[in-house]
Order: sequence, then C-alpha cells, then structure tokens
Amino acid sequence: MARAALRVDAVLVQAIIAGALSFAHLHDLAAAAGQDGWKAWAYPVSVDLLLVAAWRRLRSDGPSRLAWSWFLIALFASLGANIATAGFLDLANPPGLLRLGIAGWPALAFLGGTLLAHSAKHPAPVPPTPAPSQGADTVTEPAPQTEPEPAPETETTSAPADETPAAPAAVCVPAPAPAPAVPAVLVDHARKVADEYRTRTGSPIDTDTLRTRLGVPPHLADAIAAHLA
Repeated sequence: MARAALRVDAVLVQAIIAGALSFAHLHDLAAAAGQDGWKAWAYPVSVDLLLVAAWRRLRSDGPSRLAWSWFLIALFASLGANIATAGFLDLANPPGLLRLGIAGWPALAFLGGTLLAHSAKHPAPVPPTPAPSQGADTVTEPAPQTEPEPAPETETTSAPADETPAAPAAVCVPAPAPAPAVPAVLVDHARKVADEYRTRTGSPIDTDTLRTRLGVPPHLADAIAAHLA
C-alpha cells in the first residue's frame, strides 16, 4: 500500500512541475508579445483550460473530430510556448506573426470552449434486434389431426296412432302502423290546396296530386288525405 501511495504522489508532483513550467513559458511568451500585467497571466490559464476541456470531452463522449481538433490546437499552443522560450526566438524583439497569434488567441479559445460545451451530442444508434427466423434445416411438424367424433345417435320414437296432431300455432299478424301525426298548420295548408284544386277542376283532389303539391312522402300524404276526407 505504501509503494502504491508513493507512486501516486510521484505522478502528482511530476504533473505539478510540468504544469508550472508550461504555465511560466506561456506567461513569458505573452508578456514578450506585449500582453503585460494580468493579461499575461490569463493566457496560460486559457490554454490549459481549453486543453483540459477537450481531453474531458474525449474521455466522456469518445473520440470525435471536434474534440481532437481543439485538443491539438491547445497542445500546439502549449508546446509552442515551451519551444519559443527555449532560445529559438528573440523575445526582446518578437516577430509580427507571434504578436498576431497572441492577439488572436482569446477569440480562438472562446470559440473552442463554446463549441466543446454546447455542441450537440449524438448518441450512438442502437442496432435493431433481429427477428428470430427459422433455419433451413428446421422441420416444422404438422399438427396432429384428430378424427371427428361420431354424432350421438338419437332415438326416434314414433308417436302413438291414437294421438291427434297438434294444432298449428297461430300466425302473429303485425298490427298496422299508426298513422303519422300531422301538424294542424300542414292540414290547413293542404285544405287550401284541395279547395283551390276543386274550384279550378270541379273534382276533389286525389292523393297523388296532393302529395305532389305539398312535396311530402306517400304515408304522410295518406294521413293528410284522411284528415281532409
């Protein structure tokens, strides 16, 4: 247990030393490019946070082009600062390209952090479960056929000769449907039509003519004719 704890502490110390050196190199590079005061200290924080955010996205959501792109950009910025401060550049007179990169880094880091934090995460599609299929060598056994049971024999008993056949049941004759109710207004109108027809022709109006004049169904015309009779 003590050896495992010692290994964890050594790794932690190594990480702290590497982070502090990288932090200092980024600060010195930003200060040489004209970013003095608190701005020079904000640059290494921005680079390290973007690097951690991209690595966390890779660990949580799996490899993606977006996460790998911003991880490499932040790693290139950190390694570039380490190399530039090792004597490869004259920090007293930094080149214009370095000043341009330092000046444009805040906007680039803000874009990367926004995309990593708010980009849509598409879940992996779940393959559909294949339906069970019968193999070629599967033989389906036919259902057993059951023989129909013989119908029970019914004993026919002959009626005695002295019994008289039963009288046929009475046939129920449906009662005639009641005559439909006719409104008094319709009866008065039909009476006027009948009087006008009698005055013009000299004969009483028949049911078909009355039905045609009033525009009513036959059964209603018969009921109206019954009221006029």
